[in-house]
Amino acid sequence: MQLIMEIDQGLSRKMRRVFLLLNVILLAIGTCGGPLIMRLYFLHGGARIWLSSWLETGGWPINFIPLLASYLQRRRKQGLAASAVLIKPPVFWAAALIGVLTGFDDSLYAYGVAKLPVSTLSLIIASHLGFTALFAFVLVKQKFTSYTVNAIVLLTIGAGVLALHTSGDRPKGESNKDYSLGFVMTVAAAALYGLVLPMVELTYKKANQAVTYTLVLEIQVVMCFFATLVCTVGMAINNDFKAIPREARGFELGETKYYVVLFFNGIFWQCFFLGAIGVIFFGSSLLSAILIASLLPVTEVLAVIFYKEKFQAEKGVSLVLSLWGFVSYFFGQIKHGKQKSTETQPLETEMPQSTVASIP
Repeated sequence: MQLIMEIDQGLSRKMRRVFLLLNVILLAIGTCGGPLIMRLYFLHGGARIWLSSWLETGGWPINFIPLLASYLQRRRKQGLAASAVLIKPPVFWAAALIGVLTGFDDSLYAYGVAKLPVSTLSLIIASHLGFTALFAFVLVKQKFTSYTVNAIVLLTIGAGVLALHTSGDRPKGESNKDYSLGFVMTVAAAALYGLVLPMVELTYKKANQAVTYTLVLEIQVVMCFFATLVCTVGMAINNDFKAIPREARGFELGETKYYVVLFFNGIFWQCFFLGAIGVIFFGSSLLSAILIASLLPVTEVLAVIFYKEKFQAEKGVSLVLSLWGFVSYFFGQIKHGKQKSTETQPLETEMPQSTVASIP
């Protein structure tokens, strides 16, 4: 069914890139800050996996602030005819399904953070790029250039290097079983999120309504609500709600800082999810995955600096391969952009203009 579009001719290609950049910044804040603040919780006495999972999407109500601003803007233009909610049932249920998958992905990721150093976890998570590329090819017919394929291979191998040799990386007091399980859970989280990103892009493409950034925010709310619902059930089964006050009193940094850590945990992860789906809207699921994978080495370096994590030779090799993949991808994009500078087609990393609507 053909997508109903609402293209604002006043929104130039330059402005779309500005909004893309803003979402990249949000994604960078979340990608680097989220794992670090979550690991801080576990390092100083926190032990609730489902609580940590809940915090990854539990900050979803913050999206009502820009949604309210968008509604008031529509109200000024359209009067009483302005609709408070734009999302239609098919898109709602698609976002709900993605949200449920995200909830389970959150739990897998949180387990990995609990058992692995951030520097190791970040490089393993970079393997999600390979999964994203595969699912993007199947679901949204993503096109690839030689530079894109090279970047995917390098970033994926860079993460895989860690699976071959991780001696001396296991946190003190942790069993080999827990460490290995954390490794497996992290790979599973990477694979599942590799499916989620193309599913979001497919939802945009198949939506039988105007795809505006307001709709993107509404999809974000629905996704995070259902993901949080999954994690809430997990918390209830695991008795996390009763354990929180007790855990706060025993937190090494103090009870007040315990709740501060939980609060910023939610904020950082909302930046991540909002930035990720925003990059998909203004670019593509593959671009979002590339950026996440490229930012993970930054997270690794920050973990080594702030948490004094070990930086073995295999991590250095993984970091070099990841940076090489990052440079390869964007060199290819610059070259591709020069070749297409005289044409009207969008860059490979951008969704076709026929499928992207304006800022509301």
